[in-house]
Amino acid sequence: MLTQRACKPAAWLLLLTPGAVAPSLAADSALAHANRLLSQTILIDGHNDLPITIRGAKGAPGDVTAYDLRGHAPGQTDIPRLRAGHVGAQFWSVYIPSEAKGGFARMQLEQIDIARQIINRYPDTFRFAGSTADIRAAHRAHRIASLLGMEGGQAIENSLGALRAFYDLGVRYMTLTHNSHTDWADSAMPDTPKFGGLSPFGERVVGEMNRLGMFVDLSHTAADTMRDALDVSKAPVIFSHAAARGLVDIPRNVPDDVIARLPANGGVLMVTFVAGFVSQDAANALFPAMKEFYQSAGSAKTDEERRAAYDKFKNIALPPVTVKDVADHIEHVVKVASIDNVGIGGDFDGNDQWPQGLSDVSMYPNLFAELIRRGWTDGDLKKLAGENLLRAMTQAEKVARGLQAATPPDVTRFEATSPGGR
Repeated sequence: MLTQRACKPAAWLLLLTPGAVAPSLAADSALAHANRLLSQTILIDGHNDLPITIRGAKGAPGDVTAYDLRGHAPGQTDIPRLRAGHVGAQFWSVYIPSEAKGGFARMQLEQIDIARQIINRYPDTFRFAGSTADIRAAHRAHRIASLLGMEGGQAIENSLGALRAFYDLGVRYMTLTHNSHTDWADSAMPDTPKFGGLSPFGERVVGEMNRLGMFVDLSHTAADTMRDALDVSKAPVIFSHAAARGLVDIPRNVPDDVIARLPANGGVLMVTFVAGFVSQDAANALFPAMKEFYQSAGSAKTDEERRAAYDKFKNIALPPVTVKDVADHIEHVVKVASIDNVGIGGDFDGNDQWPQGLSDVSMYPNLFAELIRRGWTDGDLKKLAGENLLRAMTQAEKVARGLQAATPPDVTRFEATSPGGR
């Protein structure tokens, strides 16, 4: 998630190669194969920012009724395109900006409310889900299983009680940070670390998330935070929307030594589609502007000022990025970890810069067609689509049952840790 933005129109099934005038027969065959396969499995996307898009929608901000998903919505997500993309389960990000000066828990509750309104407004399409059993039941009923993911640990306001309350409201993952440090964990974006990873209280946050059965999402965290979380987590972790630093060297991506630890942990790196994360040339153009944007957004006092800062940022011209770039990151994760540790986390409606052919939720088949052309088997494609995430979630639920039987809720109160202290 970058922040609230204006969306660009997208064409259904754009050609995968710039300058091409017609797909080859092989491409047609691969795309037909991809559509057929995705109609037979549960495609799970780890991160979609539709709730913050609706919160900032021009003309009717926060009005779920006015932002009609039954037709072509202004952003990258609506029901016809979700169905065309064969989305079977979606983690809806209930993002709140870490640049805000406070009121995090209140805004988090408002974002959860928007997400729940979306799910409830279209019962013929969406069904709330809080478990693997719920996801499978929704799929059998031809509904899109809808889960909630909090983006930014600042939302709990240093309270494990608040963390438990958010779980009870349906939240099934939390990124430990967004693009600012929390009071107990380092983010990837600031140049200077605060703790060198997790503070002692941060370790307790991870432990309580394990006890609840809430995924520890390491997207946006500093590399040392990733390493510390892997050291202490008893359950699989996820990256709901990230890419490989071995291919694109930016702090927001995941180093190979961390990816290599995922098989032992059982975790899943859900590869994002954001152009500036999957192409080094695009990252070189994007990240200096992104830092400038977050400095401006950090000094903004209102949503309007933050949108104005983004309007300046969103017009950055990037070099061409294609579906092949995303496929390269997926294959890199498989090479460094295994086929069991990779998934999909598009980040739609949280960004404006997309690869050609992956610019809205209808276009997942394009990515799977590219992998089919590279020789991927149906079994491996199904693991990528959702089986890996379901396996990790099943294990997280098992760990939670064991911890709940053995340990009571953690009632530790937050105590400030000096920078560098563990």
